[in-house]
Amino acid sequence: MDRVTLSIHNLTKSFAGIKALKNADLTFESGEIHALLGENGAGKSTLCKMLSGSYYPDSGTIQIGAQTFKGFTPIQAKQNGIGMIYQEFNLVPEMTVYENLFLGKEIRKGIDVDRNEMIRQSKELFKKMEVDLDPSSKISDLSVAYCQLVEIGKALLEKVRFLIMDEPTAPLTMQEVESLFHLVKELKKNGVTIIYISHRIEELLELSDCVTIMRDGEIVTTLKTKETNRPELIRLMVGHELGGEYPDKGSNIQNGKPLLKVTDLNTDKIHNVSFEVYPGEVLGLSGLVGAGRTETLRAIFGADIAKSGTIQVKDNIIHNNSPADGIKSGIAYIPEDRKRQGVLLRLSIADNISMIRIKSLSKFLTVNRKHEKALVDKYINSLSIKLSSLSAAVSSLSGGNQQKVVLSKWLSSGADIILLDEPTRGIDVGAKREIYYLIDSLKKENKAIVLVSSEMMEVIGLCTRVVVMHEGRVQGELKNNEITQENILELASGGSRMAVNGGCNE
Repeated sequence: MDRVTLSIHNLTKSFAGIKALKNADLTFESGEIHALLGENGAGKSTLCKMLSGSYYPDSGTIQIGAQTFKGFTPIQAKQNGIGMIYQEFNLVPEMTVYENLFLGKEIRKGIDVDRNEMIRQSKELFKKMEVDLDPSSKISDLSVAYCQLVEIGKALLEKVRFLIMDEPTAPLTMQEVESLFHLVKELKKNGVTIIYISHRIEELLELSDCVTIMRDGEIVTTLKTKETNRPELIRLMVGHELGGEYPDKGSNIQNGKPLLKVTDLNTDKIHNVSFEVYPGEVLGLSGLVGAGRTETLRAIFGADIAKSGTIQVKDNIIHNNSPADGIKSGIAYIPEDRKRQGVLLRLSIADNISMIRIKSLSKFLTVNRKHEKALVDKYINSLSIKLSSLSAAVSSLSGGNQQKVVLSKWLSSGADIILLDEPTRGIDVGAKREIYYLIDSLKKENKAIVLVSSEMMEVIGLCTRVVVMHEGRVQGELKNNEITQENILELASGGSRMAVNGGCNE
């Protein structure tokens, strides 16, 4: 592969008069892994979307080797060897995995589409990626993690010289991340330039050759990765020193009766799942992709129907056959896919936050706007949501602020049981810290919290008890000092608790 650099010069882009990127100058060397780091709204995705042809620059130029361009269309970007894995999925839900992989570049035998060859090549690709996924599955039936893996597969099928990866590991667990890192390093060996966006600083320190820090649409500096560290990167990113990342979680104290008790819960995807959560407790639900974590939360909330088993809230056995039943039972569910399930992107920020409470805010089919504004203002202020106006569409917000809107909507319900599925996916370290301290405040209000997270340090940093799942079943439980990365992975991969505890009595 020809070794060609990709550069931007004075690149600028504005939206509604606000500059998302300001006179950016940056060079990506051939065959390097170049990380972009910054808070939500720093300009990282805007820069990359101009390189991939999704946005056209207001001014400035893009240079590939000796050629200079004012901007690209998506087709022109591909023709120049630029591919991008987007944070927002670009898949057709009603089509199969292999149809999405080969969309627009179908393999044909004469005039007919060669379905068998596309399936064969899809299987070969997933084998290389170390992913167990049926190419004939429908996208609509896949979890967020598997959708992300399909997006990565699509990009790998392209013959790219420059591959942009926007939060590619956000929904993945450690096993999938390791496989992805192996692929990225192989691409680098073959001369592909990787532009890598991630809020997981540990990933950048492990994977990248250099890191460019961005803030408020401007490039702050570029550092060689081996010459920097996590505290320096955080300071440069936020512009000041950041305090403790996690609140003091204390030790596990189980007060009184459990607020939530799940016994032998079964659906098509989980089997005999049992655990309980006490007031003032953050219980982690851990496991690899496909272990059944999300499916367990959905069954408790009523988004999926349980075949058997019991769900007890306080002293009452409940039967949640729909999300409406879950809400009536005092359960709030923050889903992992905020764009498809958490918010209505085209509705206003105010409408999204007040959605769950709209009946209590209404009288004679008319919403009391004064009461609604008081409710919305409460959560805008307490969660520090950055917005231009309450009437602005949620789609105008950064990922971190969208997530805060989802949290605000459910917290306004007054639920005592909070189910959090990947609550910090795709948001920056500052917004993550705010959500961690919000979780801590909910714990102090004696809420019962169940946390699903693919970020191992998040589970370790927030939870005093962790239930680990494997292939749809509870594999074991860890408490306090037992909660380590090694122990979680041992159980998540099918190991025994006796092995985790070194043969100690349970």
